[in-house]
Amino acid sequence: MSSETANDAEILAHVEKFWEGRKPHSPIYQFLLDDIKLIHASKGVVRARLLLTKAHVNAHGGIHGSVSATLVDWVGGMAIAAWDKRTKTGVSTDIHITYQTSAKDGDTIEVEGRAGKVGGTLAFTTATIWKVVEDKLGPIIATGSHTKFVRV
Repeated sequence: MSSETANDAEILAHVEKFWEGRKPHSPIYQFLLDDIKLIHASKGVVRARLLLTKAHVNAHGGIHGSVSATLVDWVGGMAIAAWDKRTKTGVSTDIHITYQTSAKDGDTIEVEGRAGKVGGTLAFTTATIWKVVEDKLGPIIATGSHTKFVRV
């Protein structure tokens, strides 16, 4: 896997509960991430897998940039929730994404979010999105950084 941190069942349960409570209030998350599966959580680290469908790709057949941006946004919030089991993860102030390759309808991807620092006002996260090949991490599709205002 992409991380050396051991899975923490208590943090994973918290993040799953947080996600299930949040999803009904976000139509875009419901549309794009309804089938995302959380597979790992530890302090400040979350990983999930998603099977891409026609809803996730652009006119050229590759993962749409807006889907990658949504994933960076989503996994950053989940990583903040995993930092200290919080139930409010703030609002975005900045998202930056670097695209490196693509994935298509039918591909499985894995996304990892890491909270590098969660302070009283701001939280800083990073994200990596991989294509999964033969159930292992393959090429990196995109990397991102995400800053959130957490004093809400």
